[in-house]
Amino acid sequence: MLRYTFDEKAIELSETANGQDIEFRIHILEDASMDQRVKDIQHDFEHNHVITDVLFYAFKNQEYQFIVRKDYYEAFILSLMKHRLLTSVTWV
Repeated sequence: MLRYTFDEKAIELSETANGQDIEFRIHILEDASMDQRVKDIQHDFEHNHVITDVLFYAFKNQEYQFIVRKDYYEAFILSLMKHRLLTSVTWV
């Protein structure tokens, strides 16, 4: 299992189990560069060889939803870290 932290002044992030998937909701609170970072995460998964690993939905007011297959959970968390939406990731 992974434990992660993020800057609560910059984003709101929630994670919810949803059947065979995990749903992440991200709301950008301030830094406009975070929008590009979210799009970079989307790009990571849209341009790999698996179509159904992560589904991405954008809403108004800088809100995003990612639906992640359980077998891609670690890869998704590491992508959040790679693009600096997370401040730390640790194995528990």
